[in-house]
Parts: sequence; C-alpha cells; structure tokens
Amino acid sequence: MSDVKLYDRNPAYIPRVAAVHDMCGYGKCSLTAAIPILSAAGCDVCPVPTGLFSSHTKYPVFTFHDTTEILNGYLDAWGKIGVGLDGVYSGFLGSADQVAVIQRLYHEYPGALRLVDPVMGDGGQMYPTYTDELCEAMGALADGADVLMPNLTEASILTGRDYPGQNLDDAEVTDWLDALLKLGARNVVLKGIDRGDGFLRNYVASAETGAEHKQEHAHEKLPYMIHGTGDAFASALCGAVMAGKGLSEAAAIAGEFVRDAMVSTRNQPDFEERGVSFELNLGAMTALLH
Repeated sequence: MSDVKLYDRNPAYIPRVAAVHDMCGYGKCSLTAAIPILSAAGCDVCPVPTGLFSSHTKYPVFTFHDTTEILNGYLDAWGKIGVGLDGVYSGFLGSADQVAVIQRLYHEYPGALRLVDPVMGDGGQMYPTYTDELCEAMGALADGADVLMPNLTEASILTGRDYPGQNLDDAEVTDWLDALLKLGARNVVLKGIDRGDGFLRNYVASAETGAEHKQEHAHEKLPYMIHGTGDAFASALCGAVMAGKGLSEAAAIAGEFVRDAMVSTRNQPDFEERGVSFELNLGAMTALLH
C-alpha cells in the first residue's frame, strides 16, 4: 500500500482544527493533550469541550460536567463570526447527543478532514462515564471517517465482536481491519497489538487498497503503562497528518512520539497516576514543519 496523504500543507498557512474532546483540570489527556500537541505541529486548535472533569477518570475521585446543552449555541456563534475549519478531530464524548454535534460540524464544514478517535474504553472495559447508548451512537462516526483510530477494546465495541485481547496474529489483524473498514471508514489505524515480544504494534489500512495491504509499525514496549497515551498518540497522528505527512508515516511518528514521551514521563513525580508528560518532546512535532 502506498502511503495515503490526506492533507496538502501550505508551509505559510496555519490549518484550523476543531478538537472535540473533554477538558481535564488535572491529568494529561483529551484537550490538554490535543491543544499543545497540535499547536506544536503548527495547527490552530479550536476546542469544542464535550465535558469538564476535575481530573481524569483513573483517579478515585473526580467531578464531571456534561456540556451538551451549550454546544449548539457554541457552534451557532462560530457560524456567525465565520469560523472556518480544515479538520474535525473528535475523541471523548460526554453524551450520546454529542454525536449529532460532531455530525453538524461535518455538515457545516464538508471540506474538513474527519479524524475520529472513538474513545470508549481500554483493556476490554468501557470508561466509567460511558453507556451502551453512547457507544452505539459513537459508531455513527465511523462511516465516512477519513481516519478511524480505535484500540482493540473500541474496535470490538464498534464491530459488535467479543474483545479479543491484545495478542492478534497477522491474519487476525487483517480480519479486524477489514471489519472496521466495512463500517465505512476511509482509513483505519488499529492500535495496541501486543504479542509479548517487547513491541507494541499499530496497523494502518485503507479502504482503497484493502486490509490485506496493511502497514505495520512496531514500537518498543516499556515496562509500565501510563494514562493518556492514546490521546497523545491520536493528537500526534492528527498533527502529523495536518503537517502534510502520509497517514502511515504519521502513525509511525505518533508511535515514536508516545514512546519517547513515556520515557520522559518516567522521571516525573506521581507519573503512574497523573499520566503522560510530553512537554519535553513537543520539539518532535514542531520539527515536522521543517
């Protein structure tokens, strides 16, 4: 499969990307990942906050405020001042009704890239604030997505299959990619295959060439897990795409960005609770512009 280039970057132009995610006051994920990472890649990030959290949901105590009721007025105001968008990057949602808000963005900005991280769960479990209704609604975003970026938990929810665990062989990966492409996505990045050999693998497939022509990217697996790496990966991938890189190259860049950020994170206090610290690695995103 040749590398799929989704965005032709004019070096003098700053592309504008709506980041439809929640905001956490403490803990690195969602908008606190998307804003700095995409900004480092030379994007103008326009947040659409789907929920407000005091901290991420791995902490035993957190507050959550659903912002659904303000979002249509929020977008009405954007329309009145002539906001233009080159991409719509969506992640964590606060309610099933927010899917319609993203679809409204698609309708009002038909030329914008649709970059979908279907944030719903990990390790075979849904996140605490998610419901079956919300997961079902999330599936509507797969159809027509320029890039769909699920982990294996999210892939199982989207396709209605049993969670397979992380150890998939090559034929199984092709089968899962094929099932995800059949949902209507133009391109899929399947994250987090772990065969126990010291590497984590991500796979890229295009509807144009089929799942059998997938591309593999393997990255060193570090001996610890950190919250927020999925959001950092998706944000870095979107940043690389908007910097004009091909999708497969963008996936490779994002995987290495997360791996390097995890190394930096290991040196921070309370890193296992707080989540991924990527601030020292943002230069890698800025370098994409040169």
